[in-house]
Formats: sequence, structure tokens, C-alpha cells
Amino acid sequence: MAIVFRRHQKEFLARLDVAALETAIREAERATTGEVRVAVLPRVRGGLEKSVKPAAERLGMTRTAQRNGVLILVNPARRAFLVWGDTAIHERVGETFWKEVAAAIEERFRAGDFTGGLVRGIEKAGRALAAHFPPGPGGNPNELPDRVDVS
Repeated sequence: MAIVFRRHQKEFLARLDVAALETAIREAERATTGEVRVAVLPRVRGGLEKSVKPAAERLGMTRTAQRNGVLILVNPARRAFLVWGDTAIHERVGETFWKEVAAAIEERFRAGDFTGGLVRGIEKAGRALAAHFPPGPGGNPNELPDRVDVS
């Protein structure tokens, strides 16, 4: 689901606390085998809906062992973002859940709190992942980097 917000790309990136986002990702992943990523794309052709699958593949989201990755994709140039879940988590939570995550992000974005919005989305996704994909006896491998992608 794409939601519009009104900020220029440079302002968005300048106001984004990447360290806080990466801490939120680590915390969200602590109780799950799932993976959460945030990617800020400088340019997108054809809208986020067409870009999400290639971005998810490039970031390794579709190669997790349990197919339980969540990607929050932000395109400041188009003033939009999208929340995407890989097949296994999507099958468990459904489209309504992704709309709820997007609404939580959007509420803070509209107030100009981009970091807070993304943290809310990360936390909400993390709780769902923990409920459906808790760590097993083999532990909790970190399959993907916890860093925010700004490529």
C-alpha cells in the first residue's frame, strides 16, 4: 500500500535517524527468525508496486529460509512508501495487517516524524513476526543485515 507524504527527498534523508532505525530493526528481530529491512530509494520507475519485488530480491528478502521477511520501501522523490511481506508472513497476517502497519507509519509521517513512523512500522512488523515465527531450538540466525539501505 502506497501512502503519500509531503517532504522533499533531501529533507527526508536529513531528518531520518538511521541509527535509531537500525536499533529498532535489531530489537524487532530479537524475538523472531523473521527479517525486517528499510530501504530508501532515490529513484523509482513505474511506482513502488513495480519496484518492490526487484528491491526485495536485491536486498535478499526473498531468500530467507522461512520466507518471512518484511520490507518497508520509501521513495521520497515520489513522496510514497510501501510495506511488503514475503510469502510466509503474508499468508499468516494478510493484507489488512499491512494496511495497519502503513497507517501507523503514515500517522507519524504526516506529523513530520519520519524516524518515528518507520520505528512504529518496524515494531508492528516485529511483533507479528515474533508471534508467527519465534526462534526455534537452533536459535535465531540473522540472515540479512540490520542496516537501512539508502541506495
